[in-house]
Amino acid sequence: YLPDYRKDTGEKVTVLQLLTHTSGIPSYTGLPRFIQDLSRDPYTPDAFVKKYCSGDLQFEPGSRFSYNNSGYFLLGAIIEKVTGKSYEQVLKEKIFDPLNMKDTGYDHHRTILEKRAAGYEKRLAGYVTAPYLDMSIPYAAGSLYSTVEDLYLWDQALYTDKLISPKYKEMFFTPNLNNYAHGWFVNKFPIGRSEERAASTNHGGGINGFNTIIVRLVDDKHLIVLLNNTGGTRLQDMARAIAGILYDKPYDMPKKSIAETLFKTIEEKGVEAAINQYRDLKANRANDYLFNEGELNVLGYHLLEMKKVKQAIEVFKLNVEVYPRAANTYDSLAEAYMINGDRELAIANYKKSLELNPQNTNAADKLKELQKN
Repeated sequence: YLPDYRKDTGEKVTVLQLLTHTSGIPSYTGLPRFIQDLSRDPYTPDAFVKKYCSGDLQFEPGSRFSYNNSGYFLLGAIIEKVTGKSYEQVLKEKIFDPLNMKDTGYDHHRTILEKRAAGYEKRLAGYVTAPYLDMSIPYAAGSLYSTVEDLYLWDQALYTDKLISPKYKEMFFTPNLNNYAHGWFVNKFPIGRSEERAASTNHGGGINGFNTIIVRLVDDKHLIVLLNNTGGTRLQDMARAIAGILYDKPYDMPKKSIAETLFKTIEEKGVEAAINQYRDLKANRANDYLFNEGELNVLGYHLLEMKKVKQAIEVFKLNVEVYPRAANTYDSLAEAYMINGDRELAIANYKKSLELNPQNTNAADKLKELQKN
């Protein structure tokens, strides 16, 4: 399908492996400094495939699951080769127009869309406008806009034979590795706080300033769609609670961000007081606050951005203490040590991160850089 793609790897990978994230092709969004250095400039699909989606295979195709935006970028390029039309045009002709999805399309920055939602990111000190992203970069891996109402039209069509035949529909919703079918996770979705689960096809998504989730509870044809324009809100928890409401089961309300709470304390009383506050709240009010490694990681990086490196180190050290089996906590602490000029401590923590996650290419690259000096 892509005659210009490198033959040694291309001949090993099938279209179905691209669809199921089992191709072994590295994901371009995992490249170091991808967002900072590569995401603002436009590319044609062919040029982007050649430059960023043609790397060495990370594993034997079909042997394991690894979520991969390069695979879906390649699928868009294949559609264009097969049809002789743009990916955008094919979607419009095959899906959007037949289903009357008038508020769905391929996003172009210059196009004026009535009621277009801008993307924001919530920082600990407030909201900021999300960084610009040229929509030729996500391409077939995430350049569409839509509405809840249009996605409902699409959802309902998937229960019919209007878009694809029963044969291919059965194939597309049959799970492969990691409960991933062809573009969908197929599993049992938790219903509120109960032990009950409902059969579902679901998927989340994220891009600069936005995150989304769609949950199809297929036995009852319920649909939950959450589209958020303030960055990384915990939509999975919200969807789970909404499922609880749908089935009249108990559910949890959203929890407060421990990172926001600690940041205010650091600003007013210092990092030591914030760490003591963390321990106290986790021991006595664990149900009121969100406690996970991501919260402390966000806080640490926010402090790094503010050039408060020593305070960031203390927060990352706390994260390592609380989550000693999480590779990313050591990676973050290593980065803070590196910024602070603590070379040996940075090396030790990057090594620990690699030990816990041998696929951490960032840690491997940083180690090489540090050990050269």
